[in-house]
Amino acid sequence: MAIETHINGALSTDFLSPQEKPLLHFTQQYPETQTNGVLSTEIHPPTEKPLVHYAQQHHDRPLVELTRESIESAAQYSRHIQNSDGHWCGELRSNPTVTCEYVFMRQQLGLDLTASRESIRPWLLSQQKDDGSWGIAPDYPGDVSTSVEAYFALKLLQLPAESPVMQRARAFILSVGGLAKVRIFTRIYLATFGLFSWNDIPEMPAELVYMPSWAPINIYKLSSWARSTIMPLLILCHHRPVYALPNGASASSYLDELWLTRQKQVPYSNSLYQLLRTDRIALSFALVDKALIYLNGLRSSFFRNRARRMVLRWILEHQEISGDWAGIFPPMHLGLLALSLEGYKVEDDCMQRGLRAIERFAWQDNTGRRIQACVSPVWDTALMIIGISDCGLLKETEEMKKAVEWTQHKQLLGLEGDWRVYSPQTRSGGFSFEYHNTWYPDVDDTAAVILAFIKHDVNSAGSSSVLDAVEWVLGMQNNDGGWAAFDINNDALFLNKIPFSDMDSLSDPSSADVTGRVIEAFGLFTSVIVQRLNKYAPTDSFTRANSLADRVTGALSPALAYLARTQEHSTGAWYGRWGSNYVYGTSNVLCSLAKLSQLVTLLPQLHSCHSDAVPFHTDGYIQGLVDPAIAWLKNVQNTDGGFGEQLQSYTNPALAGCGPSTASQTAWGLMGLLAYLPADDPSVERAVRWLVSMQRTADGGTDETRKHVGAHWPENAYTGTGFPGFFYIGYELYSHYFPMMALGRYYKAKLLSRSLINR
Repeated sequence: MAIETHINGALSTDFLSPQEKPLLHFTQQYPETQTNGVLSTEIHPPTEKPLVHYAQQHHDRPLVELTRESIESAAQYSRHIQNSDGHWCGELRSNPTVTCEYVFMRQQLGLDLTASRESIRPWLLSQQKDDGSWGIAPDYPGDVSTSVEAYFALKLLQLPAESPVMQRARAFILSVGGLAKVRIFTRIYLATFGLFSWNDIPEMPAELVYMPSWAPINIYKLSSWARSTIMPLLILCHHRPVYALPNGASASSYLDELWLTRQKQVPYSNSLYQLLRTDRIALSFALVDKALIYLNGLRSSFFRNRARRMVLRWILEHQEISGDWAGIFPPMHLGLLALSLEGYKVEDDCMQRGLRAIERFAWQDNTGRRIQACVSPVWDTALMIIGISDCGLLKETEEMKKAVEWTQHKQLLGLEGDWRVYSPQTRSGGFSFEYHNTWYPDVDDTAAVILAFIKHDVNSAGSSSVLDAVEWVLGMQNNDGGWAAFDINNDALFLNKIPFSDMDSLSDPSSADVTGRVIEAFGLFTSVIVQRLNKYAPTDSFTRANSLADRVTGALSPALAYLARTQEHSTGAWYGRWGSNYVYGTSNVLCSLAKLSQLVTLLPQLHSCHSDAVPFHTDGYIQGLVDPAIAWLKNVQNTDGGFGEQLQSYTNPALAGCGPSTASQTAWGLMGLLAYLPADDPSVERAVRWLVSMQRTADGGTDETRKHVGAHWPENAYTGTGFPGFFYIGYELYSHYFPMMALGRYYKAKLLSRSLINR
């Protein structure tokens, strides 16, 4: 027996592999089983039993049916929140520092803050914790730097220091050491108002721009986010500006209430003696910094003016036509300050475009107005397409067509890109995270788009869009076999010893979660290409696709070896660099290994692939990685059936996999389990039940509302990661499309298992 289920006329079998599709087609043979496009339980072909009756007889009808209804409602919600041009973009929530720095920027550039007092101040107040602090994420302890920036921003917005809110904030700040304990970046922002001494900021000479790309220290050895931030910072640190405070207030006493002592000179690194005993690399950088201090930061250098011009040219070249820099707030803020310090007026075109770009990062609701650190339209749209495709929903609808076309138009095929410095032979083809970021496509987004396009339409595997994306990702593979987010071989971790770096984020090395998504995308791509080699007449696109599939298999061997090296031997889990944390990393890797396992049976069909050259052909090689990872996921699954992991696991690995259940993390855990376990495994069913039970009608509406606007999974926790231990992200849509993926895969597995039983 074969079964195909249609929901609202949209659920199809396009989400199945060519081998699976023949198992699910009886409604095509028996259209009378559908009523208004919905599977009917009243009419069925003679001698055949509809799935719902079979499931009812086996006491699992409620979960299967609830899952079907859940993904149907989720798909309806996806349609409800889709933008008119086809894309999705949810709020990218982060801590208050970005919004505070927006307030600083307006004060620095002499822009009016009246509107901000009415809109931003309420939001900042809504983020304050009961102990008076502000933190880097909900349910995370208060942070001194975040709290100081929020306090200062509120004071700029004319909230009296005597108010209860400010008194509680001040009490917290003083209880953890006061202004002396803030991070380097907070020091810099305070120094621009004379509230911290520039002498207590590490020297950053503009002459860094002279260093060639082959030098062990140069701007292209820095991660993309550090590079795009540090370049304008070189100008800022040269000028050491001190901007005016409101109403002519004196900097000498403006934040005196946040100092524990009158001594305001605070060292930014350990003493040379301590470094001599503990860290010779950090000692070397500290000695260089001491020399630069002695030389006044080389400000009088004969080469300084030319260096400043080179930095300024780099900043202007890297500004998008839209005004953005690198798609993130810090280089946009600092870029505007650098331009103004070098003589540009607020009215100038580059400044106006930059200001408009920042305003596009604003998000406002009934809690007030805030500024996002970044925006995620390409990422959100690619993952939503995957979620909808995994559910088998809306496949042929106009909404999905528009979503795919919108994404295709975001592919970067131009000559921009810092990645070219170390991968000059690689052709363009990547996708970036944001609306406007031609200089920094990222590997994770590009892999997600490959998955999205092929899951939506397997024939797109031979399209120029997918082939260009695959070729670009191939060109970005690191020497260790893995992939990083933005750059190739950006693994100079010793740079984190520079005094300026107190967040361990100056490099962009390989990560298991990004590598896992790439392998999953490559596995799906190669499987589709191999299965079509003998079915179609050769074409230029499929000749190229076949050649790329050969290259992909060559890249998979070192990639798998990288994953094997980075697996936690004590637990079997993988660290999640860009999502929290081990649940995310482990899920990504397990999904990739499942695709790799499927690919193994097809590899002999590739002309240049030989089993002795591909270690994953070895019996038990992949399974040896999988078994401990599955066991770990089962072990950390919560008693309620869900999965959760606190952000503190980044600083305390003993907390790996520990935390209250969340929708996004439960979806990750469930997808990891489904990659290798049957749909009727108790751990799988428990996770499915949790997700189904936690779905809520949008806006708390009625059942009638659910039919029209659908349902989603509310989530307050931050499960995305910017800089582990320092900056976390709450992606609004993570708790929607990831559960859709997980439930869609479960539902598909149940359909297939019932079909196979009845054959």
